[in-house]
Amino acid sequence: MIDAVVKWGGQLDGLVNNASSFYPTPIGSITEENWEELTGSNLKAPLFLSQAAADNLRNTNGAIINIVDIHADRPLRDHLIYGPAKAGLAMLTRSLAKDLAPDVRVNGVSPGAILWPENAMTAAAQKSILEQIPLQRAGNPEDVAGCVLYLLRDANYVTGQIIAVDGGRSIS
Repeated sequence: MIDAVVKWGGQLDGLVNNASSFYPTPIGSITEENWEELTGSNLKAPLFLSQAAADNLRNTNGAIINIVDIHADRPLRDHLIYGPAKAGLAMLTRSLAKDLAPDVRVNGVSPGAILWPENAMTAAAQKSILEQIPLQRAGNPEDVAGCVLYLLRDANYVTGQIIAVDGGRSIS
């Protein structure tokens, strides 16, 4: 995939690892398939895509942005694989920042409540989450995109950082 992008565009300036599986895995119901899917999309794929892109990004002093999650630091009930996979992605972000410096900057964005899950979430559950957010509202995809753009385009002296885009929820 990286080679096809470079062939199409001539060079690679940035990689955003955003693909993610997200669903509950309560204790007692976890399967190896759950493990493979959740760690595969949230940790394995970003590692191998970053590795494949590294030489091209070195050539352009490019950047890698990993979309982490506030639940990398704050466990979410019944998500026994997702949280640790995102925590691994946070550590991968910092590790890649060390290993690819000084030529490639690597950072993460850790969204909070941005879009409500597609499956039914009660109004009471949404209200409970909003009460934990100092800004008292959910964010929107443009909030995350703006942070990613900053890290790709303007943050030339920032690497190894994970920025929470969560309305302050992580400080509550």
